[in-house]
Amino acid sequence: MTILNFILQANPVTDSIANAAANAAAATTDVSVTENISYLDFLLKGGIMIYPLIVLLFFCVYVIIERYLSIKKATKQDNNLLSEVKMQLKTGRIDNALMACNRDASASGNILRSGVAIIGRPIGEIESVMEQTANVEIGQMEKGLGYLGLISGIAPILGFIGTISGVIKIFHTISNTGNLNIQTISGGLYEKMISSGAGLVVGVIAYCGYHLFNMMIDAYTLKIQRQTLELINVIQEPNGH
Repeated sequence: MTILNFILQANPVTDSIANAAANAAAATTDVSVTENISYLDFLLKGGIMIYPLIVLLFFCVYVIIERYLSIKKATKQDNNLLSEVKMQLKTGRIDNALMACNRDASASGNILRSGVAIIGRPIGEIESVMEQTANVEIGQMEKGLGYLGLISGIAPILGFIGTISGVIKIFHTISNTGNLNIQTISGGLYEKMISSGAGLVVGVIAYCGYHLFNMMIDAYTLKIQRQTLELINVIQEPNGH
């Protein structure tokens, strides 16, 4: 009897150990399944609005890279160019000054060349031509920035639309099935919140790119204005003596 009682008492303990092992294995399986979900699969749980947001993200990155390279190339300045042009003009060698400008393919070279090429005309006309050339160059730099401004506005709205659509579907399912539980509500909401989060991320990237490029262009515009003023002063010097 003693041995039989010992075996009967040991069975619950064995069952408890077996159940604990099974639960641990199940938990390990759940963790491994969760860990195996890729970021793309997780992102695609955001619903139909995720697809246009992904397209906007790739387009936004393309515009940012293309505009950065273009603006960086256009705003590249040769610190010696203006000094060389001023020196050539002071000695009366306008052709040499024009050649120096032609060697520089940047926006600064184009603007200085537009002024040097018409030396001999009234100062007001020279200044006006240089200002118009500067406006054209700045317009080329700003080309495409409107896309970033548009994306920064519509991406969060698309994400919000995705969330609202998901919430509507949740309540529609509840009304049809009559099944109201935390799992149904929280599962649907977390999937749809992905849409809002993705929209905000895309919007922030586009917003930052738009304003950073505008800051670069504004800083360059100030430099161009200073160069134009210096060149006009050099052109006026012979008339002042």
